[in-house]
Amino acid sequence: MALASATATAMASSAFSFLPCSSSPTRLSYASVRLPPSIKTNSVKLSSSACISTPIFQPKLCTVTPPSSRSLTIVAAKGYKMKTHKASAKRFRVTGKGKIVRRRAGKQHLLQKKNTKRKLRLSKMHPVNRSDYDNVIGALPYLKVNRNAT
Repeated sequence: MALASATATAMASSAFSFLPCSSSPTRLSYASVRLPPSIKTNSVKLSSSACISTPIFQPKLCTVTPPSSRSLTIVAAKGYKMKTHKASAKRFRVTGKGKIVRRRAGKQHLLQKKNTKRKLRLSKMHPVNRSDYDNVIGALPYLKVNRNAT
């Protein structure tokens, strides 16, 4: 009985003498030791109700898998929100059909010399040119724009 106990203790200490694939030493407790199901084990019965399993040593303890050949593109980090350009948000609107509209320049000052017809024309909203859409959408990322609207 003493020989079996000494053998079991020696096998148990030899099974846990190596560290699992990490450079920092970790403390192993009774509950944290888990063996993968693919490794064959030899079980040793002790006088108590506990059972110590020792793995049969394989030539490789750690396997490193090579990175996959396809490249990954990260568009945005998790939780990142793009910021709206607030000055642009005050100057542009979207119509019901999805067009971007703006105000005309020239109706801020010196209005006495401008006739009424001209002031009315300058008061109306004017659609943004298609060549400027990319600039406006870049400044206002959450604007719901219909690019196909004419």
